[in-house]
Amino acid sequence: MSQSTMTKPGVVSRKIPPVRGGHFLLGSMPDIQRGPLDFFMSTARQYGDFVRFRFFLWDAYLVSDPASIKHVLQENNRNYNKQHVDYQMLKPLVGEGLLTSDGSEWLSQRRLIQPAFHKQRIQGFATVMTTAAEEMLDRWQRRVDPTQPLDITSEMMRITLSIAGKTLFSQDIRAEAGTVSKAFTILSEDISTRLRSPFAIPLSIPTPRNRRFHAAKQMLDEVVDEIILSRRQELASGSTAHSNDLLTMLLTARDEDTGEGMDDALVRDEVSTLLLAGHETTANTLSWTWYLLSENPAIRQRLQRELKDVLGGRMPTMDDLPDLSYTRKVIQEAMRLYPPAWIVSRKAVQEDEIGGYHIPANAVIEMCTYVVHRHPKYWENPDIFDPERFDPERSAARPAFAYFPFGGGPRLCIGRDFAMIEAQLLLAAVASRFSLELKPGHPVEPEPYVTLRPRYGLPMYLSRI
Repeated sequence: MSQSTMTKPGVVSRKIPPVRGGHFLLGSMPDIQRGPLDFFMSTARQYGDFVRFRFFLWDAYLVSDPASIKHVLQENNRNYNKQHVDYQMLKPLVGEGLLTSDGSEWLSQRRLIQPAFHKQRIQGFATVMTTAAEEMLDRWQRRVDPTQPLDITSEMMRITLSIAGKTLFSQDIRAEAGTVSKAFTILSEDISTRLRSPFAIPLSIPTPRNRRFHAAKQMLDEVVDEIILSRRQELASGSTAHSNDLLTMLLTARDEDTGEGMDDALVRDEVSTLLLAGHETTANTLSWTWYLLSENPAIRQRLQRELKDVLGGRMPTMDDLPDLSYTRKVIQEAMRLYPPAWIVSRKAVQEDEIGGYHIPANAVIEMCTYVVHRHPKYWENPDIFDPERFDPERSAARPAFAYFPFGGGPRLCIGRDFAMIEAQLLLAAVASRFSLELKPGHPVEPEPYVTLRPRYGLPMYLSRI
């Protein structure tokens, strides 16, 4: 395996990595537009773990070596930021929130939000999660025509959005869940298209596509603004009903130097970021999990045996999770094959040396989770769904950054524990009551938007266990 070295004055290495050729003007842009996942997978297979390519005018490096990824995200993370086009293009969706901010601004936001995600606090959310699951299961039972398939992706989006609203902001947004999910989908699709083309028409020009984008953003902003206004009015009245939730933390935070609070625009950015990250990633993880279980009935049966042995037909609780080890492995393996955060990007502040290769200042480093999670050097039969990969004896020798569904280093996903607990509880609640089968003949293809979604949805038939 290649070795990484820290940045130091006067980097001497000038070793150049393999270069993937492309169009004389556009570079690899046409290939990426045709299919980002295919592009990154084929590039890594053909050229190796460290490859330079060009996207229009910008040089970028595809890095698939865990040691080099660790160098960028953890060991020398101060030399790599998010100030490049991938994250700048997200700002029309989530503004200056935790996902897109950098430096001291990011650090202050992280410190403010971190207490809401302490493990003890998250454990208190378990009842909210299982109550939402019970309500969803009851609704499934009462369906007018149970012979029709159910779009499981939409169902997972709906329940995780409801949970995010209730746990983080003490808001019942079930009535708005459809509106918010639709808005996020439109915005994510548009931004993903723009990320693949430097020639996209600016949002300021009122084309039909741009008007659709702005209408979706307005729908989202109206929901978020109402949440913020309602809480400001509650706080102004002297109420302490929700004094400890994340929304109140955001609204009552004060700058240490000026004493000023956050303006509504920044609060909106944070709420939008956390609503997006707090529901879409887990919803996609669960959607892919249901698909994989449908395709692998023996694994589904083993999962259901564990759930029957541990739960005996009741709803899961936090106390059950240590005994649901196979349930956790099923989630981990689903995130290996279909990581919601399918790519992580950084920009070099100063020149560096990674794995013996020279990296110039301002170079973009692309670390494709989807590629690394299917790397045959670290995963035997990488395309096969095998939860037992995560048995301790099989995981012990695996490099840490051969698996990084939540990123790594100081910018490790703030909601990692929240997401894992939520995914395990929802999987256990549903799989102990229902088996889900994909509609025969339905095409399944991962679509790399902001997160990795099933392109055509996942219509599934439900059968009661």
